[in-house]
Amino acid sequence: MKKYDVIVIGTGAGNIVTDAALDSGLKVAQIEKGKFGGTCLTRGCIPTKVMVTVADFIRENEKVKEIGIETEKVRVNWDTITERVWSKIDESKEILEEYKREENLDVYEGTGFFIKDKVLQVRYNKGGLSEEITADKIIIAAGARSRRIDNIEGAKEVGYITSEDFFGEKFPKKPYKSLIIIGGGAIGTEFAHFFSSLGTKVTLVQSRDRLIPRSDRAVSEQLGKMFSKFGVDLKFNSELKKVSLKNSKKSLIIKNKLSGIEEEIEAEEILVAAGVIPNSDLLELANTNIALDTSGWIRTNEFLETSVDGVYAIGDINGHGQLRHKANYEADIIVNNLFPAALPPGQVEEGKEPDRRFARFDIIPAVIYTYPQVAQVGLTEEEARKKAEEKNWDIKVGYNYYSSTAKGYALGYNEDEIDDGFIKVIIDVRSKKILGAHIIGKEASLLIQPYATMLTSGEIEHVIFEPEIGTELTKRMRTKKYSRYLDPQKVTSITESITAHPALTEVAMWTQYFVPMK
Repeated sequence: MKKYDVIVIGTGAGNIVTDAALDSGLKVAQIEKGKFGGTCLTRGCIPTKVMVTVADFIRENEKVKEIGIETEKVRVNWDTITERVWSKIDESKEILEEYKREENLDVYEGTGFFIKDKVLQVRYNKGGLSEEITADKIIIAAGARSRRIDNIEGAKEVGYITSEDFFGEKFPKKPYKSLIIIGGGAIGTEFAHFFSSLGTKVTLVQSRDRLIPRSDRAVSEQLGKMFSKFGVDLKFNSELKKVSLKNSKKSLIIKNKLSGIEEEIEAEEILVAAGVIPNSDLLELANTNIALDTSGWIRTNEFLETSVDGVYAIGDINGHGQLRHKANYEADIIVNNLFPAALPPGQVEEGKEPDRRFARFDIIPAVIYTYPQVAQVGLTEEEARKKAEEKNWDIKVGYNYYSSTAKGYALGYNEDEIDDGFIKVIIDVRSKKILGAHIIGKEASLLIQPYATMLTSGEIEHVIFEPEIGTELTKRMRTKKYSRYLDPQKVTSITESITAHPALTEVAMWTQYFVPMK
């Protein structure tokens, strides 16, 4: 059996941990079954943002006539879009080669799985098995994958694509003429925005009664109106019944769950964006004492500890949200708590040990890059009102519309028009604390950052997750009131603030990393 100091499974946010462990002089094993760089780089937030930015310019071109600019119809160069998308995805090859050159690092290209607690093997992509490996510290950052619909009659035989397929061998040679998108969450709505802007006839099939159901209802309803305006055919409360081939197209029969009426829709392709499932099944965790919830997500506490001492889980696989910046935030916590020698200069006061950091999963910003953009942090109004009695909150809600500001008017926003953006805040007037902020409109990804920074600075209460999971140190810390104070005027508060990825706020929030502190 080969012994390491640290094993990291996954090369998305897991790379932050790998780098810190290497910087600390430790012997590290890195395991990756797919392309290096993780979901975000190879099939998620980065290539999709390259695409939706094209769509944003198309929609802006349609709007500028309202402020006195006459333009011609936009023509899209699909080859340029394709080259820009794949230039980012292919950075994964460079990442792999860089890690292969690292000293003190063994790179395993394959699927890691557990033999027992803290003992793994790797099933190599090229065939064969590795020897057994172990480590004092194991960080699972193995991610999630798209939910498939093979259980629907005809789906597997006829075929469909997921985001993994799209950013793989099924990337289209030209835009689809028509497209059915199954799923109205972040992935589905971003694809709908992109392809509808190119002139694709898009039908979006959603099982719920609205788009982006995890967002505040007012924002969700506004986005639905905008999508309808742009010609996206929205099918809410829909149940999938059957997929078949018809007239050289793919046919989908759906049933409205309220009326019971069935409807047949056809398109050149079907894209499934119906959420994700954890990759925990690939890890063969039944051989361990690592606990899962009922949906297969790895259960972790606020210190990212699993039910096995020395094993941690970060990113999509722990079920606390499928966002790259949330995974980065968790990786930073792991580095702070396990590898303090790797922290950047100035992050820890000289001569002092760093505070032990904990995660707060309720104050993580999220952005959906539709048109208009959607951004949020904290509780929705519905969530806040459900907690009001327990928390002794007096909930008040405020709206401010883009059109009510001079800049909003200058941008072409007018009162009572369907595309007028707004910011909605939920406040407890007793404590004067902001409980949530929700935005729909131009540059929502930028406008959300002040709220995100406010919520992650000042006095940060220690909220306990999974109270039955914890090391002896964690249990001792929980017996006393434990909180952390982040001075909003100090650089450390910016370091620990979460900024949505990928957004231009990263330029402002990350600049402090380039200041020499010694």
